[in-house]
Amino acid sequence: MSSGPGTASAPAPEPHDSPPAPATPASGDRAVRKSSMFSSLKVRNYRLFFMGQVVSNIGTWMQRIAQDWLVLSLTGSSAAVGITTALQFLPMLLFGLYGGVLVDRLRKRPTLLVTQSAMALTAIALAVLTLTGHVQVWHVYVAAFAVGLATVVDNPARQSFVSELVGPGQLQNAVSLNSANFQSARLVGPAVAGLLITGVGTGYAFLFNGLSFIAPLTGLLLMRARELHAVARAPRGKGQLREGVRYVTGRPELIWPIVLVGFVGTFAFNFPVYLSAFADDVFHAGAGAYSLFNTLMAVGSVAGALLAARRGTARLRLLIVAAMAFGGLEILAATTPTLWMFALLMIPLGLFGMTVNVTTNTSIQMSTDPAMRGRVMALYMMVFLGGSPVGAPIVGWVTDTYGARVGLAAGGAVAVAAAAAIGLILARVGNLRLSVGWHRGHPRVRFVPRERTEELAPAA
Repeated sequence: MSSGPGTASAPAPEPHDSPPAPATPASGDRAVRKSSMFSSLKVRNYRLFFMGQVVSNIGTWMQRIAQDWLVLSLTGSSAAVGITTALQFLPMLLFGLYGGVLVDRLRKRPTLLVTQSAMALTAIALAVLTLTGHVQVWHVYVAAFAVGLATVVDNPARQSFVSELVGPGQLQNAVSLNSANFQSARLVGPAVAGLLITGVGTGYAFLFNGLSFIAPLTGLLLMRARELHAVARAPRGKGQLREGVRYVTGRPELIWPIVLVGFVGTFAFNFPVYLSAFADDVFHAGAGAYSLFNTLMAVGSVAGALLAARRGTARLRLLIVAAMAFGGLEILAATTPTLWMFALLMIPLGLFGMTVNVTTNTSIQMSTDPAMRGRVMALYMMVFLGGSPVGAPIVGWVTDTYGARVGLAAGGAVAVAAAAAIGLILARVGNLRLSVGWHRGHPRVRFVPRERTEELAPAA
């Protein structure tokens, strides 16, 4: 099995969490990290992939905003927005593992050409229905489900294709830049979507998204196959799905981060429900405020992704801390009395949410055998995204029944509780103990190996 950052089984602060580094001064190491923030962009194939995603991601965010607002306009119900989100991610929950099996068998680039084309056609069809005035809420439901079906294969294919583009040495950097790319588009997409919705209608946002897929499709066609890092494909055979599940469940460094993001993704990441309800029902500010919330969250998300690109490791202790901070900030945001206080909290929420996302993604990829990566990433995406069909209707109902503040606070409470519980589990699995002491005149709380704690204890 390949190993790398994130393979430690608990959020320990010791150097063994990370791969061995050359014996160089700490200041020199920091300089290397600073200079390598965008290092994977030097790879031509990855650069083409990255540039295509810039355009497509803007369209994706425009469609997300337009879709949520269209459903809310047609129905006036936060629960209906939750149902739309659920239908988009239901295929991942039902078929995600089968998608991972297919990805491990197929060549990634031709697979992505098919899935990206399918999503483009779906967006264009929804644009035609909306622009002609024939759109109904069930049309949006069908379109969301169709995109979800394509995502079953597209998501694990894109995630695992990154390693073929840059190789293992640049994987941490490339995964982080992909996240920064997606979240940077969030700065542009919601703002443009808000202008289009208020100016000419939601249909043009769907049309832009459909046409935006031309960019990634062109990038895929221009790539040089000989420069891809070859990865052995899994042969056809029986029991490959069960093999993937056994592979993950037998490794604490894989299964527990996936369980954690399952709780966070199911209950705390349902922002289409939360933010649309706060914009419409709590602050009565309309689509402009909804776009503002998403844009400010994207500012924090970009910062979180760039910080991840700068880091050389993906430690599980960082995942636990970030998840607890993320949940705590949601609880705090639920109590804010004014729109601007709520909006400003979107920035740290985006930062810690992206830290959870990137740290989990990178640690899982770098802890997984390349031949199993499609199935492992499919399971990760199935849990993270596929939890929405369960969580979105629930949080939508809670939001409609008890109010947006209660819904958001409940989601944050679930994230805090899950992070605390799984942090303790990982500490126990990793044979760690909580150490409380002083360091340079300041209190310090951290996990240390039990053996080390016992050595520091005074003799009886």
